[in-house]
Amino acid sequence: MTEMVHHRIDGPPPEGRDLGLPLLLGPSMGTSLAVWDPQVPALARDRRVIRWDLPGHGGSPADVVDTTPGATTIADLGRLVLALADSLGVDRFDYAGISIGGAVGAWLAVHHPERVASLAMVCSSARFGEPAAWHERAALVRAEGTAPLVEMSATRWFTPSFLESRGFPESGGFPESRAEALINDLRAADPAGYAAGCDALASYDLRGDLARIAVPTLVIAGRDDSATPPTHGRELADGIPGASLVEVARAAHLANVERPKAVLAALLGHLADTAAEAAPRDDASRHAAGMAVRRAVLGNEHVDRAIARTTDFTAPFQDFITRYAWGEIWTRPGLSRRTRSCITLTALVAHGHHDELGMHVRAALRNGLTPAEIREVLLQTAVYCGVPAANSAFAVADRILREEREG
Repeated sequence: MTEMVHHRIDGPPPEGRDLGLPLLLGPSMGTSLAVWDPQVPALARDRRVIRWDLPGHGGSPADVVDTTPGATTIADLGRLVLALADSLGVDRFDYAGISIGGAVGAWLAVHHPERVASLAMVCSSARFGEPAAWHERAALVRAEGTAPLVEMSATRWFTPSFLESRGFPESGGFPESRAEALINDLRAADPAGYAAGCDALASYDLRGDLARIAVPTLVIAGRDDSATPPTHGRELADGIPGASLVEVARAAHLANVERPKAVLAALLGHLADTAAEAAPRDDASRHAAGMAVRRAVLGNEHVDRAIARTTDFTAPFQDFITRYAWGEIWTRPGLSRRTRSCITLTALVAHGHHDELGMHVRAALRNGLTPAEIREVLLQTAVYCGVPAANSAFAVADRILREEREG
């Protein structure tokens, strides 16, 4: 056996501008660390992001675990993550994982809570079905490789509309795309490593230990996920004390690939909230927490423009809104970001603040609201804020949503 999984580090170096704990990202079965490509640029802006490959996937050799049939467990994968963190000098970290990657994070949170500061489980579960099905898949892959899994996995990973828009399977695959690259990762996976992952999922059952997870936890579920349906996400959120649940519409098992902005928004909000809750409550820490949330909600480009335009005259106001609006109110745990966006949109419609309204329509999208949900909020304002106010708001929102679609 070799000792280390393949990994990649993005973001500022430890001695540089690193505003948060390192973030470890775990992949799903059949993919590589590239599955996180849609989210990494934003996640790595102010922290080190460390991605790792499962045994036999991407750049990791299969023999980082014992590939004897039935030998590998989720605990073995968790210990690989801890060994990687130790080799990089990382003592405590935030963790997010997709599917089996999320299961590894849950195991770490239960058995090594001193190492995990926060947890996000994306399209994951406390138990991935009956062991016999995983043992059968492991035997198939050991005998025939991963090729027989390609079409089945594609239809589990992505919704039919997503696949059809990319010409699968009639065209023989996808056009050059992130989805095609992930399917190619599955084709290239070492059968022994993939089968070892199946064995790990066969023996995994964390249902009785969910209450032991004491770190801030976000659960993200794809509403069209047949591999880990939304009921699995609800079981996690109900069983983990204080966990938050976000269900992403029009997303199957690889929700972060199919709906990258919605998943990124949920992750950024979760990480910013976790950092804000852990920070001391002096002015400097409120400003730092507020700036993190402000960037998560409004976007880096908007905040960078605001900072660049700051003058000696406006600096006290910029400091005030960062500390008070963002560092005190938006960081409070009592309401979700989605709910705060709904409230903010309503208030801006009522007072006719159209420039701010446009900005917060974009913020609402980052916070996970769909255009249809934004429309429902504006319809509600027509009743309680007045039809003329809602009429103007619909015009503003329609323009912003068209810009976002075209952009």
